[in-house]
Amino acid sequence: MKQSLRNIGIVARKELMTYLGSPMAYIVSAIFIGLSGASFTTYLAQSSYSDTSIRGFLEAAQLLILLFSALLTMRLISEERKLGTWELLLTAPVREYEIVLGKFFSSLLVLSGMLILTLYFPILLMIFGDPDTGPILTSYLGLLLIGSASLAIGIFSSSLTTYQIVSAVVASGILFGLWFLGMVGNLIPQPVGEILSYFSLSQHFPGFVRGVVDTRDVIYYLSVTAVFLFLSVRSIETERWR
Repeated sequence: MKQSLRNIGIVARKELMTYLGSPMAYIVSAIFIGLSGASFTTYLAQSSYSDTSIRGFLEAAQLLILLFSALLTMRLISEERKLGTWELLLTAPVREYEIVLGKFFSSLLVLSGMLILTLYFPILLMIFGDPDTGPILTSYLGLLLIGSASLAIGIFSSSLTTYQIVSAVVASGILFGLWFLGMVGNLIPQPVGEILSYFSLSQHFPGFVRGVVDTRDVIYYLSVTAVFLFLSVRSIETERWR
């Protein structure tokens, strides 16, 4: 167990240094903060600054996390294949799940850093207003869970191809397909529509915005994360045994 944790830490540290050494993470973070900040400000202006909530930020952040998760993860495995370092990693004394978890935690740290930078928005509300901190905290938990599931899907997509753009397109297709699945479910008669809605990424977030942490919603996002990380491991195992 200690060796596994050490290997995961080594992979995560390597990937984190790669993120910090390239402009991608900084560009993605800047665009994320800029767009979510514009949505936050626009919403407050439309409500004549009477609604002291981060609802405007949340409306943009949900979809932005889907998009930028695909961008953050598209290079994690695809680029190593292109550079020829993937074969070296597969022959190293590191298990497949250690590789996947290391890459996952590094990307999750970057995404968490992006969310931490947006705490500027609720801090402004606390300075100039009297917002309810409960829904703010649960909303950030919901965003982190959505991000976790999105990154896992992105890593799985990156394990399928040697091309970063293809990885980003596949990840975006899966993510936005799962996101809008709830809308499709609303148009289909029950119980099929209800089942489709349950598997939608968007259907489990509103509770967090209201300040409610439903264990079913938490379990859903963690399950999606676990399933796609498992599929990533299986994809790598298949490649190793070819």
